Amino acid sequence: MYMVSLKQAAGIGREEMSSLDTITAELLNFIQLKSQRLYMHSLQVANYSVSIAAKLALPKSEIEQIKHAALLHDVGLLFVSNTLLAKMPYLNRSEKAMYKRHAAAGGNMLENIPCCQDIIPYIRYHHERWDGSGFPKHLCGANIPFGARIIAVADYYDMIINPSTEFWAKTKQQAVRELFSASGLLFDPEVVKAFIETLG
Repeated sequence: MYMVSLKQAAGIGREEMSSLDTITAELLNFIQLKSQRLYMHSLQVANYSVSIAAKLALPKSEIEQIKHAALLHDVGLLFVSNTLLAKMPYLNRSEKAMYKRHAAAGGNMLENIPCCQDIIPYIRYHHERWDGSGFPKHLCGANIPFGARIIAVADYYDMIINPSTEFWAKTKQQAVRELFSASGLLFDPEVVKAFIETLG
């Protein structure tokens, strides 16, 4: 449904449709229409991800890909109802299963767009965990694409700092402590270390 309206968006020619900037901007527009909170989360995760990638001295082209993937990491949530999203983190088993599909759904959405091929693994695997306890494929350690490992840390941190309910909000110090204790279990220790250093 979204892809059809995306391709029909006024004033977007075929050449522009192949531009990653254009695709990202259009899909971000849909995310913002769905939920302002989700939109702000996407921007924050992108900011954090770019900071980590720069700290790790990754090539400029890779940092650019990570930025786009981070902006669109939750694009699969366009297919999840706002009612369910509002219940986070209080989901029952079937709701949890529905929510968990969003990472793969986001990757699938972009499959037929040539300029998005490099960012699909980052979107699809941003919920994988260092110890193999994540989803959708239970990848572990270095088997998780590096960009996805970076987005995972940024995503987790923003969820702690700006959760869906104020009740769950934690201070920067608490969030850093949580990240530190999850280092080597849920997240790549190198990425966690770089992120904590960027936070100062």
